[in-house]
Amino acid sequence: MPPPIEQAWPAICLVRPQMGENIGAVARVMLNFGLVSLRLVEPRDRWPNPKAQMVASGADRVLDGARVEWRLEDALADATLVIAATARPRDMEKPVWGAREAAANVCAAIDAGERPVILFGAEATGMTSDEVSRADAIVTLPVNPGFASLNLANAVAVLAFALGEARQDTTRPAWFQDSQSPPATQAEIDGLMNHFETELDIGRFYHPPEKAPLMRQNLRNIFLKARLTEQEVRTMRGAVKALTVGRGGRKKDRPARESEDENET
Repeated sequence: MPPPIEQAWPAICLVRPQMGENIGAVARVMLNFGLVSLRLVEPRDRWPNPKAQMVASGADRVLDGARVEWRLEDALADATLVIAATARPRDMEKPVWGAREAAANVCAAIDAGERPVILFGAEATGMTSDEVSRADAIVTLPVNPGFASLNLANAVAVLAFALGEARQDTTRPAWFQDSQSPPATQAEIDGLMNHFETELDIGRFYHPPEKAPLMRQNLRNIFLKARLTEQEVRTMRGAVKALTVGRGGRKKDRPARESEDENET
């Protein structure tokens, strides 16, 4: 009998899951296909959840190791590749992959040293556009448009099965990351975005104000499509700083930001 497959990546992240039974069913199907890293963001019911443990049917180590966060940015902080599972592409400028293409790309990314996280939304409402905007790519399934909502555990099962198939395939799609610098994490991208958006606020870029949320989403999509490395993030932050405060010191009559990254170059 071959040894069991248990891999830390990709992590499965459930955003605002509602029912403990569904979380348990997700844990069970994850372990069926060798996935053990589960992250929960704002679970509705108390955690640990006895109903989840009951339905998990032996996948206790997935539940016991589940990481619970109350902000999505914290759950994604260490991720270098984020994929959002949604039936609606949301008209965002992002790659849209089917399950097998997503699985092949995830496996290639793992081989290249990346840390992928796959997002699944709440049972009743899915994910918000802001949450989907954090993803590098969208994975969608060929479901019936007239009845597109899948049970949460079933949606995870489809992706987990595709990942199992991809692991057995000896061929891998070419993965773009060949830089000497590691890929930027979501936390590093967030730092860049917060820095950039602070300066844009000061410069009154977001006009009219009601369009600011969409403008912020579009800006994030631009940076995510570039798939920045750690060094590129530092360079971009240094460029923003030079443009706004000047390399020789703070520009006259300009308010200081509360904090600045000492690693900017």
